[in-house]
Amino acid sequence: MSRTHPSGTRPSGTEQAWAALGGDPALLPRVETVGRGAPGGPGGPLPARLPVMELARSTVAACSLAAAELAARRTARPTPRVRVDDGAVATAFTSERHLRIDGRAPTAFAPLSRFWRTADGWVRTHANYPHHRARLLGTLGLPADAPDAAALDAVAASFAGRRGGEIEETVYAAGGLAVAARTPEKWAAGPQGVAVRDTPLVGRERLDDAPARGSAPLTGEPLLPLAGVRVLDLTRVIAGPVATRTLALLGADVLRIDAPGLPESADAHSDTGFGKRSVDLDLGGRGGAAVFDELLGGADVVVTGYRPGALERFGLTPESLAARRPGLVIGRLSAWGRGPWQERRGFDSLVQVATGIAAAEAPDGPEDPPGALPAQALDHGTGYLLAAGVLRALTEQHEEGGSRLLTLSLARTAAWLLDELPSGPRPGDRSGAPEPYEPEKWLTETDGPLGRLRHALPPVGFDGSPADWSRPPGPLGSDEPVWLGAG
Repeated sequence: MSRTHPSGTRPSGTEQAWAALGGDPALLPRVETVGRGAPGGPGGPLPARLPVMELARSTVAACSLAAAELAARRTARPTPRVRVDDGAVATAFTSERHLRIDGRAPTAFAPLSRFWRTADGWVRTHANYPHHRARLLGTLGLPADAPDAAALDAVAASFAGRRGGEIEETVYAAGGLAVAARTPEKWAAGPQGVAVRDTPLVGRERLDDAPARGSAPLTGEPLLPLAGVRVLDLTRVIAGPVATRTLALLGADVLRIDAPGLPESADAHSDTGFGKRSVDLDLGGRGGAAVFDELLGGADVVVTGYRPGALERFGLTPESLAARRPGLVIGRLSAWGRGPWQERRGFDSLVQVATGIAAAEAPDGPEDPPGALPAQALDHGTGYLLAAGVLRALTEQHEEGGSRLLTLSLARTAAWLLDELPSGPRPGDRSGAPEPYEPEKWLTETDGPLGRLRHALPPVGFDGSPADWSRPPGPLGSDEPVWLGAG
């Protein structure tokens, strides 16, 4: 990933991402970037010390090129040109901040999702979901319904006298989420950092020799490279839903599956549920398992976003899925990837803290807490990479067949950001200063079952592609577990 050009420079982020996806480098000149500034730095629409803007534009560019490539394959025409706009990309990467639901702004983080001073540094907790809040408070002997003010005081007093590593392990053992802040060097030298570093940015495996599936040629406008493709979406929060939202934009019939009673943010779904339908399904029950089997029999793609092992108890390993539906494309992502932490829950904000991103973005004051990226870029970037991986796998299947497995993690994307992406202007870059960033240009309003939504427009596109999703999100679990056009 970090090989250099003969000039001694690192490949651009788009070149790196496209190579990780197995893409043909001859297609890269089809990509044009507008409004481009430096890969990182204090200016631009996503100001940061790390090259966040490079990560953002690169993942969107790779996804857009993968979509254009598949459209060309299905139309038997030349690959359309791809145009990536930094303003559109930055707005999409902060889409949850721009979202308004009938004028209301969602709450990004609950009061107990924050940094805390410890005896030896800092720790960050995540308690947006009620069950995670209850487990965190349970480690202090507090009831789940403790008022926020009392809970804040109790957590602060307890953590101030304890070491971050001990807090991390205690809260994890109770099923909660807390991560001690590390430097990039400390994370890279630790066992999980080593395990992640030894994995590719996009893991790509062929699981069998299932024959290639035929697909109807595409006609008309807009070009929908995934027309007729059926996607089972077993993802939550941001990264996975961003991937499947992108697949829906490009024409796929995406059916999101959630477990009844498992809390999910309705506000997050208002942002990432565009283009999809949503059902509740108990995979542990006989009836739910039977319905899933029937849906799987008509699926082309399955995308999962749970930690390794979470779905295996339902028999949903990649190998078993491919055996039951030969020719399937399976995309899976998790927070930490494989390694000692693989069974731990995780979120973008926690991965930033563990991997040293928060330390790299910390303010200069000695008493200031660690910093954060200007967007949940690990979530969004990994989501677009996963969507790109699915698109490329489908393209490869047209000629080669075979069930395919794609594996990504937020922690591996973090390593890419920290160690591999170019962090300064490239020699010969004549793009000049970034154009003024006006997010309103990339926002629109849509009326639907959840009310009037102000939301970000999709940044993924190519000549002839759709400019917006075909349908707004509906309430979670409100649809029937059937494929469109079935029966």
